Amino acid sequence: MYHVSRTTLSLMCAASVAVLMSACGGDDTPELQNPGASWPPQPAVTGHRGASALRPEHTLASYRKAIEDGADIVEPDLVATKDGVLVARHENEISGTTNVSALPQFASRKATKTIDGIPVSGWFTEDFTLAELKTLRAKERIPANRPANTAFDGQFEVPTLQEVIDLVKQESQARHKTIGIYPETKHPTYFKGIGLPLEKRLVDLLVANGYRGKDAAVYLQSFEVANLKQLHKLTDMRIVQLIDNPANPPAPNGAPRNAPYDFVAAGSKSTYKDLVTPAGLKEIATYADAVSPYKEVIIARTAANELGKPTSFVADAHAAGLKVHTWTLRPENPFLPPSMRRGDVASPSERGDAMAEITAYLNAGIDGFFTDDPAVGRAAVAQFKK
Repeated sequence: MYHVSRTTLSLMCAASVAVLMSACGGDDTPELQNPGASWPPQPAVTGHRGASALRPEHTLASYRKAIEDGADIVEPDLVATKDGVLVARHENEISGTTNVSALPQFASRKATKTIDGIPVSGWFTEDFTLAELKTLRAKERIPANRPANTAFDGQFEVPTLQEVIDLVKQESQARHKTIGIYPETKHPTYFKGIGLPLEKRLVDLLVANGYRGKDAAVYLQSFEVANLKQLHKLTDMRIVQLIDNPANPPAPNGAPRNAPYDFVAAGSKSTYKDLVTPAGLKEIATYADAVSPYKEVIIARTAANELGKPTSFVADAHAAGLKVHTWTLRPENPFLPPSMRRGDVASPSERGDAMAEITAYLNAGIDGFFTDDPAVGRAAVAQFKK
């Protein structure tokens, strides 16, 4: 059950670094928050939005399940509330991941906004205070693929980043091992444009919780570039450039989706395709420590949608001094190559041989990966290391 005192603490944590240092624990476990250059273990298993194949994504239950199942790191996507608190949601539009559309008291909040050049209708975190957001409950985002997760609909709150950090600290201490966090700033150009920039809020919160420099158990990630360069100036924590599918088609309204949105907003013609070249990777290495591309950048699919031969991407990135992570390795048949699908291949919820796909990427030389089912990811890594 959520208590008012917890909401008050979250608001305090968002508002003041000084308050954070005393109220949120400060640097109480430096050996777990800042474990040194040997962290994380390689290859690193990151619970994508937690264990989102098993619990509704971006809930404390999902993050806890990921840690229980062997994740080295958990990943909260971050958006802001109206009062500037960082919360974990895949998008700032929340009708697909909460029960907001069923609550009559918030019916008038429905709006249509342009997010990264694309019109989006629904309910948005930036139109809710944290206290209001805490009255909502999470639900499964893709029930056709994960019908079992719908049993948890209505049980869990939208967590703040502070609550995720608290969970990670508690689990690290209980397990005597470092669990990292991999926060992603979502739509940073958009949030900057509405007066709720994410970058300093994120760095201040992490620093106040005892995370320090390159040795911190943190990766900061974004699909945009300008905000990562800003983060590089604000902190020495590890930074990761996300790379979306360079082959993404334009949105229905013609907005490009194959380039970082800050490039699009600035009128640049550069795309993700430019970032994955050797020259592009060398540029990324000037502000980032790792690069995390869409998985088909590393292993392209054949005409039959099977895994082809690995590209030169991993070698090129390593030559530039960058670690390589990839996303997202999911267990259900629709997300796997046809030869790795099992059972009723027409069923969107049937699981296939996800270990085989993960192993192919491990053989391609990656340093880590995002998975919706960390138990499968952990098993694949264990088998790979034998």
